[in-house]
Amino acid sequence: MMRAPPIPFPADMTFAERLVALRKQHGLTQQALADRAEIHVTLLRRYEAGKTQPNIDTLRRIALALTISADLLLFDEHERGPADELRAQFEATQQLSDDEKQTVKRVLEGLLLLAHEAKRWAA
Repeated sequence: MMRAPPIPFPADMTFAERLVALRKQHGLTQQALADRAEIHVTLLRRYEAGKTQPNIDTLRRIALALTISADLLLFDEHERGPADELRAQFEATQQLSDDEKQTVKRVLEGLLLLAHEAKRWAA
């Protein structure tokens, strides 16, 4: 069964609120998520109540248990990653060789430098 993509969250949602929303979106109880993430349910309850924050290892396990990127728990929709109109192009670079990736990186850096210089001269 294919799972629907995660819904975007309001920008002012806390980590705890995002965690609860994602757990519910995946149809999991607190115990089920705790079991999947291999943490004690009491600890998960503390995260969801906003009383404590997970360390990086626990955050990783929660993200894996929810089959999501940890970015979804931590960042607003537009805080990370390329814009939608560039997402496919950036994802396509994963198929390139290391040399080709370096070429793409140099071209992008050159374009950014040119854009910066153009703004500076226009000012």
